[in-house]
Amino acid sequence: MELTKELLQSLRQDYKSAELTENDANKNPIIQFEKWFKEALDAQIFEPNAMTLATADKSGKPNARIVLLKGADENGFSFYTNYLSTKGKELKRNPYACLVFFWGELERQVRIEGKVEKLDKETSEAYFHSRPQGSQIGAIVSPQSQVISNRAVLEQKVQELTSQYQGKTIPKPAHWGGYIVIPTSIEFWQGRSSRLHDRLKYDLINGKWQVNRLAP
Repeated sequence: MELTKELLQSLRQDYKSAELTENDANKNPIIQFEKWFKEALDAQIFEPNAMTLATADKSGKPNARIVLLKGADENGFSFYTNYLSTKGKELKRNPYACLVFFWGELERQVRIEGKVEKLDKETSEAYFHSRPQGSQIGAIVSPQSQVISNRAVLEQKVQELTSQYQGKTIPKPAHWGGYIVIPTSIEFWQGRSSRLHDRLKYDLINGKWQVNRLAP
């Protein structure tokens, strides 16, 4: 099938599965997120914790990629990565980010904006050692976002470290750990018929969450 403008313009869905009203939504967006996340789990959505992480460099040029949510509570939303990666460097220069979840089967989207901070070393250590050994070794081996000559470079290093750390505790590399996005705004989007979607946006103002309906 040829990818044409006409084909792309003909692709559309009419969303009718649910609605989102001010009366139904929890006044605390963290609790509302937990409710929707549990429903995504119940719906057996593939990797419901997959989220787009959008950052910007020092000149304001945006960048985005998919990462996995590994913590969500009143403190914020956390994920783990290589601090020396492109996203790590961008967050060091500009510690603000946006997260986006899209659960297509439920016709839902969640957008989270906030300041980003590193998680403490103890938290990162604990999560690192909870991962499978292969993932731990992968975090050491990969110079994330850097150009490499071929895949064999990585595979050879993996074999070496697998042998080196057999039966031993693998130390967390200093360049790897967690970040937490401390939210200042959270928007919940529920698809509705005729593109008249429900959008409820929570903003943290003077320490309290205020919610408003946005036009679709």
